[in-house]
Amino acid sequence: MELESKMLGTKIVRKKGVTAKDPILVEGLPGIGLVGKLAAEYMIKELKAEKIAELYSPHFPHQVLMLKKGTIRMLKNKFYLWRNPNGSDIIILVGDVQAVTSEAQFEVCGKMLDYFTSMNGKTIYTLGGYGVGKFVENPKVFGAASHASVIPELEKKGVIFGETNGSIIGAAGLLLGLGKLRGIKGACLMGETHGGYVDAKAAQSVLGVLSRILEVRIDMSKLEEKAHESEKFMKKMEKEAKKHSEMSGEMLGDSDITYIR
Repeated sequence: MELESKMLGTKIVRKKGVTAKDPILVEGLPGIGLVGKLAAEYMIKELKAEKIAELYSPHFPHQVLMLKKGTIRMLKNKFYLWRNPNGSDIIILVGDVQAVTSEAQFEVCGKMLDYFTSMNGKTIYTLGGYGVGKFVENPKVFGAASHASVIPELEKKGVIFGETNGSIIGAAGLLLGLGKLRGIKGACLMGETHGGYVDAKAAQSVLGVLSRILEVRIDMSKLEEKAHESEKFMKKMEKEAKKHSEMSGEMLGDSDITYIR
């Protein structure tokens, strides 16, 4: 894969000769609680998925990342492919950042969909967190679907519909909205989360439901360890916040974080 030296717009650098069998796209870019990012990256690692493309854009923040070996690299999004021996292949989208403006989101998501449809993909699942402003012992997985026909089957897998409100910000929403205009079906899977902290526990809930939907077995033991650490941290932070609230006479838990990305 080689990137053109003069980049005037969003570019996807593809690995040559890659094909996929009726692929399903799973998106897990950074958002609330990093829920989608954690779930998607864990999925890539456990399935040993192969990187097949990279997306670069002038709409990403104007910075580079410094690496431990002393070099730098551009911010990017990455596509990975897992070849499913028993069904549809899975393309997993992860990355460092999302585009920073509304116009940029439309352009970047449009390029992502161009790439996915070029691989003959017709189904998308986006992953994210649904912020509720408090610690959740057993995170639910809420859903918002592109088409009503998608809902019944997902409900059987444990996705809860009709209990959310607000907006789905960024790629988690736009990939579905723009995809619907192209005839692509799918849903956003939202793990119930505080919204203010990295939440591996919500990621575990989302990935558990997604694995049932895709009928793919994923060893969750390592993520479960992270979920326990995440839970301990959030309980500690909530305890400290409650103590501070009581001292200041403020009410805790009135935050209305009802959007996801």
